[in-house]
Amino acid sequence: MSKAFRFHRHGGPEVMRWEDVDIPPPGAGQARMRNAAVAVNYRDVLIRRGIHELRAFPSGLGLESAGVVEAIGPGVTEVAVGDRIACVAGPDGAYAEFRNVPAARAVKLPDGIDDRTAASMMVRGMTARYLLHDTYAVRPGDAILIHAAAGGVGLILCQWAKHLGATVIGTVSTEAKAAVAHAHGCDHPIVYSREDFAARVKDITKGEGVAVVYDSVGRTTFEGSMRSLRRRGVLASFGEASGDPEPVPPRKLGQLGSIWLTHPSLPDYTATRADLLAAANDLLAMVQAGKIKIAISHAYALRDAPQAHADLEARKTTGSIVLIA
Repeated sequence: MSKAFRFHRHGGPEVMRWEDVDIPPPGAGQARMRNAAVAVNYRDVLIRRGIHELRAFPSGLGLESAGVVEAIGPGVTEVAVGDRIACVAGPDGAYAEFRNVPAARAVKLPDGIDDRTAASMMVRGMTARYLLHDTYAVRPGDAILIHAAAGGVGLILCQWAKHLGATVIGTVSTEAKAAVAHAHGCDHPIVYSREDFAARVKDITKGEGVAVVYDSVGRTTFEGSMRSLRRRGVLASFGEASGDPEPVPPRKLGQLGSIWLTHPSLPDYTATRADLLAAANDLLAMVQAGKIKIAISHAYALRDAPQAHADLEARKTTGSIVLIA
């Protein structure tokens, strides 16, 4: 038996219930992990609200955690009992003391990466990696725009992009968050509540625009993101914190300079175990080398997950937040 958060209807943080959940022995290809730390990602909020698709009620929450392997099922060779691992896998259920996970989606952790860091960095860090290396391969001298630059993904994007030689422009909601983003490699933080970020981007780039916009905000930034691009620039819309943007006629992409629009997703960039390990190992190497610092602004007890959600929705956090089991 394990304690876990589940919800039986969509709504605010109050719908999250701390319940007893039966954990069967791990099946073929599975490992049972005892969670030490659990990541809180904004997609968890969207799942809870009903904005992202849900399989059925009752549902767990969360895909990402770090901990120790306590048992393995038949045929498992990727991990062994006692291994420290991080895992990003569905179905939702990471907000729990224990969970069974596909061993093929587990990554062994080096000694230099603690549980809190591991739990908070895998989704965010691997997302940053595919955005910067695969969705659009950032090159030295590129000017780029990162929305929510002081958020969990944003801070990693800023640091990694700076390492790649980019000029990093980022949007934030407050002066305090601008300072955080700047400290993590954002050359030009823009407080979007105070100025038109698209006009400011064109000013910074001397009218040219940026090579790529990484947009996890959605509806409220989408139009400005398109206007911020240079000719044949790429808009990578990878999240919808403010809701889905309005539909865009293909003709408009041509009118704005033959720009490209894509909606990339982590599962498509880590579909095979080889892809997963390549992404995870690159990320772990960057963190171990000190080239990327993982900023954990808040750590909550696992039972306080509803408060963590409330603070995240109220924009009271920067960087990553984790739940300690």
